[in-house]
Amino acid sequence: MVSIRTGSPKYADVPDAQSVYPQAASENFPVASWLLPASVRADLMAVYGFARLTDDVGDESGGDRLAHLGWLEDELERAARGEATHPVVQRVAATVAARRLPLQPFRDLIEANRRDQTVQRYETFEDLVGYCRLSANPVGRLVLEIFGAATPERLALSDDVCTGLQVVEHLQDVAEDLAQGRIYLPLADLAAEGCDESALSAHHAGSALRRVVALNSERARRLLFSGAPLAASLPLRPRVAVASFTAGGMAALDAIEAAGFDVLAHRCRPRPGRFAARLALVLLAPLGSRTPGPSPALTGAGPDRIPAPTGARP
Repeated sequence: MVSIRTGSPKYADVPDAQSVYPQAASENFPVASWLLPASVRADLMAVYGFARLTDDVGDESGGDRLAHLGWLEDELERAARGEATHPVVQRVAATVAARRLPLQPFRDLIEANRRDQTVQRYETFEDLVGYCRLSANPVGRLVLEIFGAATPERLALSDDVCTGLQVVEHLQDVAEDLAQGRIYLPLADLAAEGCDESALSAHHAGSALRRVVALNSERARRLLFSGAPLAASLPLRPRVAVASFTAGGMAALDAIEAAGFDVLAHRCRPRPGRFAARLALVLLAPLGSRTPGPSPALTGAGPDRIPAPTGARP
């Protein structure tokens, strides 16, 4: 991690712009579609940079992370006055001013990372969704604000998509999160399958863990499917961008399913071909399509059935 001094040696370990923006290339979805106007792409990247910086401060910064997050919240308030000192925050400050973006979504992202310092487990899926309201949904809301399309109906659909994307990321990163002392798989699901937390540190996922991953994959897929009517409600270029978010999440779920839901032994990242296929399906879906049918891997599954690898989904 490259460090930056931000006016106090206390924050010498806060990531700088050179370590933040390049991470966009590794996301499940394109951060800024080339189809969008350059000014819109720049604003989307500015919002991404702030979200990525916030996550990196909460996950990787040295020293007192709660203090660092407090500094970042103060920096956000300085940004609103045109006084930010960190390059990433300075860049998003220009976007906030130009697009008249609300500050609350940015505050929510900081609060999610503050919560990460003290809350390492979520009892139910509903509890996890509550966390996603802070950690993921604000980004989608800011994207719609940048597009000038933040109606109540679209915001509700965007929340579904962003929650789904966050759940997908948690499924991909089970081992990585455990290394941070965190488990984002609902404890109630693990208990229902008789899956001990120690199973998450194995080299391969056992049958119980694979069933938990399969269940939460299906939940995420149903949430992501809200991306079809959301995309269909937008003009062409924003439509493709929003559809790309949904397609990236679905392609990642396809990779998880193709690996037999063994997220410990496999790096389940979306393949370009699957992303393209999913993008086409989202763009062509009828406006009223909101929920998909069940995954073939789960159809008829009883409590003892291990979801088997099914290869590529249709």
